[in-house]
Amino acid sequence: MYLSMRFDFRNPAFAGTTMADRYAAALDIAEWADGLGIPASIAVSEHHGSEDGYIPSPQLIIAAMAARTKSLRFSTAATIAPFHDPLRLAEDFCVLDNITNGRVDLIVAGGYAPSEFAMFDVPIKERPKRVTEVVNTLKAAFAGEPFEYRGRTVHVTPAPVRPGGPKVIMGGASEPAARRAARIADGFVPSEQKFWEFYRDEMQKLGKGDPGPGMGGGSAQVTALAKDVDAGWAAMGQAFLHETNAYAAWRVAAGEDTPYDPFPNVEALRGADFYHVVTPEDYVAQLKAAPFAAAQFHPLCGGMPIQAAWNSLKLFETEVLPAFR
Repeated sequence: MYLSMRFDFRNPAFAGTTMADRYAAALDIAEWADGLGIPASIAVSEHHGSEDGYIPSPQLIIAAMAARTKSLRFSTAATIAPFHDPLRLAEDFCVLDNITNGRVDLIVAGGYAPSEFAMFDVPIKERPKRVTEVVNTLKAAFAGEPFEYRGRTVHVTPAPVRPGGPKVIMGGASEPAARRAARIADGFVPSEQKFWEFYRDEMQKLGKGDPGPGMGGGSAQVTALAKDVDAGWAAMGQAFLHETNAYAAWRVAAGEDTPYDPFPNVEALRGADFYHVVTPEDYVAQLKAAPFAAAQFHPLCGGMPIQAAWNSLKLFETEVLPAFR
């Protein structure tokens, strides 16, 4: 059994909680996951200027989670490269690698929301150049030695605790992004399966080996557990609706594809195949039918009530996990 969780800390007004409440709950959840005795990881997303408080600084919450855990692994998914100074980002992750004792990696992406590019006064056409510079700078910095940066020699300290530092993986939604990842990154996470084939092709052309038929694209479906599915939807549906509509608004503004579509109400969303509320018994059956038992949760999704999040996670601990011991 493997457990992965994602946090983005959307906290819309209807949630009735403070950001401090959400951060505190996430730290408790991280400590809980670390104590389950199974391999587990947490990914923290990044966006900027969002009215619902979407976290802009995933490194900070990861550092706090690391202080409460011993074996849990972490990643950013994704660090939006165009909005970061490459050297400062490298320094942050060198420090974070030491704080976590080598338990952090990062996915680097180019971003897509026009409001964010306006906020940072970054031309959207500069995405490829800025992503490339960030990835190259991180890789050079994580080697722990002086390197050339914009025509001068620099040395990022402290060195990462593990040789080579965090893995630098690229996200992307185009053929050029996939091929760029093969050239400069440690891996690739495509938004759609079709882009993986370009990555695979480029890896083989470069003599780096065949990474295999690979990974599915897009964001993982959101699953939550409830003894009573109707009651679960009543408690969590509004949060699911907020998440999909907020992402869809960014998608429409950007003219780019994401897995999220807008829905007029919770009833319409429930009929789609992305957000699932299932009983523990059904989830056990799903996991046992899969090639590998990998549970995935987005516990505080879209402003999820904190108690509803805990109810779902505790059902995983008490009624799902025992079936795989």
